[in-house]
Amino acid sequence: MNLLFRYIFGEYVKVFAMCFAGLMTVYLVVDFFEKIRKFVRHDVELLTILWYFLLRTPGISFQIAPLAILMATLLTLGLFSRTHEITAMRSCGISLYRIAAPFLTFALAVGLALFGLSAVVSPVATAHADYVKTVMIEKKPASAAFKGDRQWVQIGNRSLMNIAVVEPDGNTLRGISLYRLGSDFGLAEIIEASEARYTPAGWILVEGVQRKFLPARGPVKEEFKNRPIALSQTPKDFSTLISAESEEMTLSDMRSYAKRLRKDGYSVARVMTDYYARVAFPFVSIVMVVVGIALSLRRSGVRGSGMAVGIGQALAIGFLYWTTHSVAVAVGRAGNADLPPLLAGWMANLVFLSLGCYLFLKVRQ
Repeated sequence: MNLLFRYIFGEYVKVFAMCFAGLMTVYLVVDFFEKIRKFVRHDVELLTILWYFLLRTPGISFQIAPLAILMATLLTLGLFSRTHEITAMRSCGISLYRIAAPFLTFALAVGLALFGLSAVVSPVATAHADYVKTVMIEKKPASAAFKGDRQWVQIGNRSLMNIAVVEPDGNTLRGISLYRLGSDFGLAEIIEASEARYTPAGWILVEGVQRKFLPARGPVKEEFKNRPIALSQTPKDFSTLISAESEEMTLSDMRSYAKRLRKDGYSVARVMTDYYARVAFPFVSIVMVVVGIALSLRRSGVRGSGMAVGIGQALAIGFLYWTTHSVAVAVGRAGNADLPPLLAGWMANLVFLSLGCYLFLKVRQ
């Protein structure tokens, strides 16, 4: 590692730390003031609120780090250009690839750190934060739990329902197993149904079997086509739960869950799209560095952009990337054959990496 590499790397780390701290502060302040009124109404201790926001930090870091990387790249090269340091480097015969090496090295390190957050730390922290918000702050019962490859919903005091698959709109639940306990907390009834549908009249079970365990007669089996079921949850509740489900699952849990769904004959498009998106997103840091370098040096190869322009470009590119990523993931979750989960998860990275490489090659070498 030569002196030039260490100098560029060190300056870049300083600017990144400033950008990351600024974005993190803005995010937390806005989030705090959005939630503080609701939290105060529940008469919650300050330490509990601080613990909630601390648990949210890994997930927030995962989201804002790529934007901080892009912003730091544009600002660092802009500062180098303003002090004519890039001109001096180019005059000494230093190629753009050597100038870009410290940026790419740091971006790779950040990407690997984000991958670690995504794989284990962030899902666990998000699950704990949701528990703190629901149970400790809002004083609500933990009525539903979606953990790994087992999805359970509590119905009343003595009934539990296991769900294999929740459709994205929340109107259809597939693979239903309902367990009801008696007054002695022994198993009194099991109902299995192919699905539960939401209708104007409420929830109904479709094509199922009911087994009652009577002390005097033993098990009694009864088949049915349609049967109403009393669920307080609405389709919106279930759609919200499945949105949070993948965020609270580790990558290993997601693969196990997808394996079970595939074995049971259900579509795995939603789960695998979320899985590949989680794997791909950490490495957007490298993509943002390539795009940032190309944009900063695109005019002549030796000139950068001012600070205001750099921040504006970073926000615009971040918005375009997130829009592309969200659309691709939504299409992949729907099970579109033209966009398989692997391609849907990596689509935004591939598009912006191609754009960045094209712009970089257009810079005068």
